[in-house]
Amino acid sequence: MNILLLGRGGQVGWELQRSLSVLGKVIALDFDAAANPDQLCGDFSNLAGLADTVRRVVPDVIVNAAAHTAVDKAEAEPELARALNALAPGMLATEAKKLNAWLVHYSTDYVFDGRGTQPWKEDDATGPLSVYGQTKLEGEQLVATCPKHLIFRTSWVYAARGGNFAKTMLRLASERDRLTVINDQVGAPTSAELLADITAHAIRAAMARPRLAGLYHCVAGGETNWHAYACYVLEQARALGWPLKAGPGQVASIATADYPTAARRPLNSRLDTTKLQAAFGLQLPPWQVHARRMLEEITLDSRP
Repeated sequence: MNILLLGRGGQVGWELQRSLSVLGKVIALDFDAAANPDQLCGDFSNLAGLADTVRRVVPDVIVNAAAHTAVDKAEAEPELARALNALAPGMLATEAKKLNAWLVHYSTDYVFDGRGTQPWKEDDATGPLSVYGQTKLEGEQLVATCPKHLIFRTSWVYAARGGNFAKTMLRLASERDRLTVINDQVGAPTSAELLADITAHAIRAAMARPRLAGLYHCVAGGETNWHAYACYVLEQARALGWPLKAGPGQVASIATADYPTAARRPLNSRLDTTKLQAAFGLQLPPWQVHARRMLEEITLDSRP
């Protein structure tokens, strides 16, 4: 099996290189063609180059882990965000359809408006509040034109590799005596490692049972808010020996309305994963399981 992986340098893309390796040959591409085998194009702003790459590789599966994820920056560059989050995935769908290949794509809780307190289901009405959310929703719709597609909506993604909220909290708590964190946005921190493992499992299942094609919500179990998440991170870090100036007791809470940003964020980012678990026979662990593991990993990496 030939698997074309796009966005290998991102958090999810990095983990996918590991998880997909047991399924077949993985051709993993980054944005910079000079870093890719045979100078293949992984630049999502170059649609012609991407199309040519798909035709040269002739993959059985295309896994798209690339995206414009700078939520606030997208407000100032909507055309670039649309090119990366919608037009490029749409082109991949067109090429995958020609090859009768599978296309795997990742989307976001930001396609919803964040009202209410109930977890969102796959068929709930969407209503993105930002350019990022709008372009990711358009990308979903274009990817779905490929009959063999798997779309995973997820939220609050993190990994030991690269930057993330937990690492930011650790850095700030090492520098400051007091922190302030939003407390009214609710969701589930989801590790890139978990997403990658579920992806590999789902691809194998879907290739055997094509009726599994479709849209799924894919997040860790449980829920939290950013303030509680920050307190958890600092509590665990202290237990692991991190020399912090600010502990959980020094983290003040603030409402989203009191912390203006360029892009509006949904308050309710809960995603219902019933469909995913039933379709693929999975049990999603509580978010704390992988968060704790990530903290242990970066603790080990930071020691001499």
